[in-house]
Amino acid sequence: MYVCLCHGVTDRQVRAAARAGCESMRQLGRKLGVGTQCGRCTRMARDILRECKSDSHQALATLLAQPA
Repeated sequence: MYVCLCHGVTDRQVRAAARAGCESMRQLGRKLGVGTQCGRCTRMARDILRECKSDSHQALATLLAQPA
């Protein structure tokens, strides 16, 4: 699904950028151009970033909860 029509950025690209270390809209804007044109995509892009962060935190918590 397209997140940013101005730059043709999809949700998969946003997720990949988050996995690669983008943690803020500023970083995402530098890497993909998201939120730098009309701004309509910022809410969705921010939600995807938050989702990716919570997924990675949940995976780490699960890993740490396992017995050694």
